[in-house]
Formats: sequence, structure tokens, C-alpha cells
Amino acid sequence: MTRLFLSVASILAGLSVAGGAFAAHALKEKLSERAIEIFETGARYQMYHSLALLVVALLLSRAEASQSLLIAAGSAFIIGVAIFSGSLYALSFSGIKWLGAITPLGGVAFIIGWGCLAIAAWGYK
Repeated sequence: MTRLFLSVASILAGLSVAGGAFAAHALKEKLSERAIEIFETGARYQMYHSLALLVVALLLSRAEASQSLLIAAGSAFIIGVAIFSGSLYALSFSGIKWLGAITPLGGVAFIIGWGCLAIAAWGYK
């Protein structure tokens, strides 16, 4: 699981940088200022949680206990990026307002991930 989390974290972080650059340059002429803000919020949260996933992977590589909590945290971060950032990307391109109603589900996944990480850290040696 460590290699998977390291790989996914690296890919998500790279895509976040590429997406942010894409929004700042290529989309500036095509999307409204608000749509670009929405897109950039998705990219920013994707980067934050890519880094969090990287931390989880590093802790997982050294953990003797709390592995299930670390796996839960990493999985929640991946799910959160897919739902939170994915819905914001789709909203910014499509303008379909109901996609904004899905975004908080990704936020809940992020919170679950941080909670699992906190509990795992409490038992970390």
C-alpha cells in the first residue's frame, strides 16, 4: 500500500501543478473569473491532500501499529480528491450548479482522512 500511496500522491501532485498552470494560462480566455477561481480551489485542495497522502505513505512505511488507520486515511484522501476536486473541475467547465452539492462529500472524506491520521498519530511510536 505504501508504494501505491506514494505513486498516487506523486501523480495527483503533478496533475495539480499542471492543472493550476493550465487554469492560469490556457483557461483565462475561455472561462469566467469565477470558474477559474473554482478550478483553482480544486487544484489547491488536490495539492494539499496529495502532500497529506505522501505523509501517510511515509508513516505507513515505518508504522508497526495503526496501519489500518493510515490506510483508511490515505484512502479517504484519495476519495476526497476525486470527489471534492473532481466536482469543482467539472463545475468550472460545465457550469452545472448541482455539481457544487457533491463537493461537500469530498470535504467529508478529507475530514475523515485527517481524523484517521490524527488517531493513528496518537498511537505512533
